[in-house]
Amino acid sequence: MADQLVRAITTDGMVKATAVSTRELTERARQIHRTLPVATAALGRTLAAASMLGNALKGDGASVTLQIRGGGPLGNVLVVSDNEGNVRGTVDNPALDIPLRPDGKLDVGTAVGTDGTLTVIRDLNMKEPYVGSVQLLSGEIADDLASYFVESEQIPSACGLGVLVDRDQSVRCAGGYLIQLLPGADEDTIIKVEGGVLAAGAVTGMLDQNPDPEAMLRTILSDFEVEILEKSPIEYRCDCSRERMERALISLGPDELESLIEEQGDAELSCRFCDQKQYFTKEQLLDLLKNMRK
Repeated sequence: MADQLVRAITTDGMVKATAVSTRELTERARQIHRTLPVATAALGRTLAAASMLGNALKGDGASVTLQIRGGGPLGNVLVVSDNEGNVRGTVDNPALDIPLRPDGKLDVGTAVGTDGTLTVIRDLNMKEPYVGSVQLLSGEIADDLASYFVESEQIPSACGLGVLVDRDQSVRCAGGYLIQLLPGADEDTIIKVEGGVLAAGAVTGMLDQNPDPEAMLRTILSDFEVEILEKSPIEYRCDCSRERMERALISLGPDELESLIEEQGDAELSCRFCDQKQYFTKEQLLDLLKNMRK
């Protein structure tokens, strides 16, 4: 099935929940960046997380950026989501290849590292974006995101993220969930949520059996009556354009742009998120420079 995001609330008003299936967009990211499995898993988990956070924003043009700087061999992971949950992302070392964990699973925690931070940047089109940051706990991303919500926003949360990579290195399934307690939730509610999360098991196990994110939510929240608030398609979507790349050249300033023209003549710019390239001839660069110095 196509990638999808589902939002829900329990009918008692104590728990809100979001889930996503992201196989297609994670596979798209893998193809763009030519990631090996551990990088595919790290980037895919972050894409799913950002999609759920981005979709929660109100207002056109709002966005969420997740930055993970863990000090591990994978380098930095950077993902951006719009307010619909469409995402784009990149990772510093897509070709990283490290041994599996003793249990046979991809070692995302070692790849990402724990000597660093998870930063969440919410841009609501105001003067300054909201920025929150927490120290990484495990580098596995889901635990770190749950920690962010508890420490930075005082919202008790449970998060699960997963990417299952097939034998041919393609993405077999991917997605995640975010369960959050609302004000007034009592100890019984907490016990039910924790029990549901434990009983449900791994995200990849659920999505491999049934790729519908609604089914995943209902499995986790089986002790509650659940009302579905929203279902929406999501995708890997980059908003780069020739105009944006022109602005990047202009941002260099006239002196640096002139030096570039003298040294290279022309220029080819590549988008870090989608690998789209834009070529600028020497004449086009000179026109840009002329307009900048008017």
